Parts: sequence; structure tokens; C-alpha cells
Amino acid sequence: METVDIKRDFWLDRPTFVTGATGLVGSWLTKRLVAAGADVVCLVRDWIPQSELVRDGLIEKVKVVRGDVRDKEALERALGEYEIDTVIHLAAQTIVTIANRNPISTFETNIGGTWNILEAARRSPKVKQIVMASSDKAYGDQEVLPYDESTPLQGQHPYDVSKSAADLIAHTYAKSYGLPVAITRCGNFYGGGDLNWNRIIPGTIRSILRGQRPVIRSDGQYVRDYFYVEDGAAAYMLLAEKLAKNRNLIGEAFNFSNEIQVNVQEIVEKILRLMNSDLQPQILNETSNEIRHQYLSAEKARRLLNWSPLFDLDRALSLTIDWYKKFFE
Repeated sequence: METVDIKRDFWLDRPTFVTGATGLVGSWLTKRLVAAGADVVCLVRDWIPQSELVRDGLIEKVKVVRGDVRDKEALERALGEYEIDTVIHLAAQTIVTIANRNPISTFETNIGGTWNILEAARRSPKVKQIVMASSDKAYGDQEVLPYDESTPLQGQHPYDVSKSAADLIAHTYAKSYGLPVAITRCGNFYGGGDLNWNRIIPGTIRSILRGQRPVIRSDGQYVRDYFYVEDGAAAYMLLAEKLAKNRNLIGEAFNFSNEIQVNVQEIVEKILRLMNSDLQPQILNETSNEIRHQYLSAEKARRLLNWSPLFDLDRALSLTIDWYKKFFE
């Protein structure tokens, strides 16, 4: 794991609350926070033994609060009793197809969960920084590319709308109450530990390891911003550090992206090449309610946060493939 750029002097013994810690980004973020010496408290709803948090033994190195972001009392209790200083809010229902089938539970978690954590933080005087994970999907489908932070938030489908709404609510708490929150908008996360097999990168790697043709549900031409999970974890920490120093960042949103355009078919072909496989992808062409073409400008993060990614696509995909090879052994 790359531990470059970890500011131990900032994080050492800092009471830090992470929601969504068993998720893909949450697990890697927790790993990075533990490496930095932070005093980490994780909100955990479901016990997921395959999660990187558990498999890596990290769960033994953090405090665990059992609960759900929909439970405001539990959040308030955790922030108060553990005297939390920094909150990183990642908990969400993140699968687009599940959101299309179950819009209400997605809205309750992604929108209600966000106002609960912000309201709990507003009532907890010790909290000094909050980093809230929004998404590039908050922008909805836009004509003008790449998206920058001034692009309107106009999701149309359940998942995208849940992110647009949560993002606006975070902005409200910053503007109306001076709550020290900043917002991240990242592309599609990938990396070791993603066990959602209907996502293209883990699904493709698993198929190849099993000698099966990888399946592309769409026509393969959807362009997405793919963002490596360790870069995401580093970006969240950097934003918290900068927010602590600079009050002008309160209420600001930042895109984080490698700023390359890759479609689904190209990603699959790259993975096949990295795994020395001659299997051909199977293209089903049956996707609906998804945005055709998305990529982000990260110019604002480079300029205001002095941010740059730690990994390029090939290196990150190689690390990801290695993780799944070990996982399936």
C-alpha cells in the first residue's frame, strides 16, 4: 500500500468517524487512517466477513459502532461519546441497478442518511471537519464535457437523484449553519475488495480467473470516469486536512479524477491484456437508465488542494488483479 503523502502529524490520535467502513472505499480509507495513527471509529451496519475491513484484520484496530446512518440518535451518540473531531461520510447504497429496483430504500439511506449525519454533527460541538462523499452521478446526464464543479446537479434516475439531493443538502448545512463540510465527487471506484460482481471490473476479473468470457451488460460504449480506490482514500484524507487549515473550503465540492476517457469495452480489453487472456467479451447490449458519457475535470482539486492521483490506470488495474487472484486462491 502506498503510504506516501500520509500526514501523520495531522492524523495521529485524531478521533475520526467513518461511515460505510465495510464498503469498498471505506475499507481502504480505514486502512490508510490506521496507518496514519488516527483513532478510528467505524459505523458498521451489516457484518461482511469478505470485506477488506474484516479480512485484513483492520476491524481489530478500530472502534466499531453497530448502527445505521438512518438512525440519527445512534449517530449523535457516537459523535458525542467518542468526541469525534473529523467525520468522513461514505455510507450509501451504491449500486445503480438496485437503486432502480428499490428507490425508496436508496433515498432513505443516501439522502436521509446524509441529513442525519450532518444534523448529528451540527449538534456535536467537537466536530471540526466533515467530508461528504457525493458522486459524479450527482451531475446527471450533461451535454457539456468534462463536468466541472459548476455543472448543475440534475440527476434523473434514482441513484443519480439520491446523490444530487445529498450533495445539495450538504451544501445547505455549510451555507445555512456554517457546518464545516466539504464534498467529493468521484468517478466509478474500482480496486481490490469490490465484491459487487455486476460491476464491470471485478466481474471481468472473476470471469477471466474462472475461464469464462467476461460479460458486458451494455453495448460497451458507455464512457465512465474510473477512479482507483486508494486514490479515493487519499483524496478524502487530503480534503479533511485542507479543510482544517482553510475555512474558505467550507461548502465547496471537488471532483477527483484521472481525467482520462475510457469506455467499458476498452477497460475489459485492458484487463484481458493484463491477465494474458485470449477470451472474447460477450456484449449483451441491455442496459437502461444509465448515463452514456461521463468524465470529470479535476482542475479545481489540482489548483486549490494541490492534489494529483498517486496511480495511473495500468498500475491500479494490476494491483486490483493481484488482489482478486489472492482472494480467489
